[in-house]
Amino acid sequence: MRKVIVLIFLFVSVLGFSQNQELFDKANAAYQNGEFEASISSYEKIIENGEASAEVYYNLGNAHYKLNNVAPSIYYFEKALQLQPKDEDIKNNIEFASNMAIDDIDEVEQTGLSASFGNMISKYTASGWAIFAIVFSVIFVILFLLYYFSRSSLQKRLFLGFASLSVIACIISVIFAFQQEAYVEDNQYAIIYQEVVEVRDEPNLRGEPSYELHEGTKAKILEDFQEWSRIELSNGAQGWVKSQNIRKL
Repeated sequence: MRKVIVLIFLFVSVLGFSQNQELFDKANAAYQNGEFEASISSYEKIIENGEASAEVYYNLGNAHYKLNNVAPSIYYFEKALQLQPKDEDIKNNIEFASNMAIDDIDEVEQTGLSASFGNMISKYTASGWAIFAIVFSVIFVILFLLYYFSRSSLQKRLFLGFASLSVIACIISVIFAFQQEAYVEDNQYAIIYQEVVEVRDEPNLRGEPSYELHEGTKAKILEDFQEWSRIELSNGAQGWVKSQNIRKL
């Protein structure tokens, strides 16, 4: 019975992969033919099937960019960057798409050891740091075996020294993986998804709004309260917006 279940699971997985690959090829062909809305539809079906990837998000952002859809293009480029934080093409396209946004908000540069540590950790995803940990653990095993079977005292000292460094690097990678995961959880961002959004001092409609934001602006979510979200912009300005007017990354 267990073998039957495994075979069914494998069959469904292969079938799902085949369907998503067919959708991906169809979306790419539509994009090349200038049928951007059709390509968007196919890419979105891939995401609905649970097979999102940096490439799918990136292509989806490009399709929206071609249609001058400010908020969706920035949103999907940002989603792609979350999966591939070192990809320069994604970063460049975010800059191009951001030029379509109305709001020009200066970013307050973070300084100090905490900012440097955060920048270093954010160079890779939690999965990326986990891969580094696995690689260093494999290197440690190889070096330890070389140490164990080596007859030369000099070689033993060298292999043991490098093995120790591999252990330290593995531990650091594991710590960075957990830190990156915690950083992502504590730093939730969103994209303004409506053409104009009112920002208020309190989570209610009493009084006049403090200021307005426009589609495509990126903001950090500080907290959620009922149908409201308190956001912070890159210049430090804060306020409350209706949660329905933003889309979380």
